[in-house]
Amino acid sequence: MKKQWILPMAVFAALALRACERTVVQPSSTTVAVPGPAGPQGNTGNTGSTGNTGATGATGDTGNTGATGNTGAEGVKGERGKTGGDTVVIVPAPSR
Repeated sequence: MKKQWILPMAVFAALALRACERTVVQPSSTTVAVPGPAGPQGNTGNTGSTGNTGATGATGDTGNTGATGNTGAEGVKGERGKTGGDTVVIVPAPSR
């Protein structure tokens, strides 16, 4: 009975080993994605509304003019001049 299984097992083992020896072939060409032409430009959005401008404040009152200051005191007077003595000053004439 043991001999009945030997032949089918040998065939099965040979086929299994043969399947392991097969090499997988990779496709040599790969597809590269290429961008197409640009689409049309979209619509422009609406302009936003303008905000309100605030009110201008009231102008303040002008202040009063200050009082005029007092006149200053009169300065001290200098000494009276003295008459000249016997001193003679000689001024040389310029040379030519």
